[in-house]
Amino acid sequence: MTVHLRSTITEIGAEAADLIAGGVLILFAEGAPPELAEVSVLHRTESLDAALVPRPGARLAIGEVEAVLTGIGPSAWAKLQELGHVVMNFNGAAAPERPGELCVEPVDLAVLVAALRPGAQIVIAP
Repeated sequence: MTVHLRSTITEIGAEAADLIAGGVLILFAEGAPPELAEVSVLHRTESLDAALVPRPGARLAIGEVEAVLTGIGPSAWAKLQELGHVVMNFNGAAAPERPGELCVEPVDLAVLVAALRPGAQIVIAP
């Protein structure tokens, strides 16, 4: 299966669940500075296709939670490639408010929090 991104969650920051409860998930690659790591879900990228930029309609899976990307900021994919960093906003917007943001259709946020655990996969696929 062709994928844009396949990554494994390695750690959940102590304050990440509070942000997720508000509909925002911040991803950072392992090794993020401590002040960023505490609000982020840290991950290790297994594969990322730099040439295959996702478009609205691509599928996002985080553990057993699945959703559709609805909007992609112009610098979101580059930041994910360079820093392993992206902000996911589960608001269903077609136009992200920030250039480094991915908008995702709303999901049950309590289920999303439960799905976030070390070893869970994050996959973005066409």
